[in-house]
Amino acid sequence: QVQLVESGGGLVQPGGSLRLSCVASGSFSSLWVVGWYRQAPERRLELVGTISSSNTTRYLSSVKGRFTVAADSAKNEVYLQMTSLKPEGTAVYYCNVVELDPERVEIWGQGTQVTVSS
Repeated sequence: QVQLVESGGGLVQPGGSLRLSCVASGSFSSLWVVGWYRQAPERRLELVGTISSSNTTRYLSSVKGRFTVAADSAKNEVYLQMTSLKPEGTAVYYCNVVELDPERVEIWGQGTQVTVSS
């Protein structure tokens, strides 16, 4: 059973940067998709960005050019690099892994709080 541990959240000023990390323990499929989601108070869960095992990335339009999702396979890590953060980026950020082979299995991280405020 794969487990995910997230880290890297915190308080940052508008315009600042943060790097969130999602490390997976245990063995898992060679075919997967990792998504970073966020949920602000009283708002719906929002998909921020994804990366697949083929290294294809996709982003929410409002974060394109500012956020980067990347994977370090040697560390079993997927990270979310966030730059030029805005106050509306304040949320709990979650990583989500969907394994696709041999069957679909979905795992969530515990979430990490990001607060963008002066």
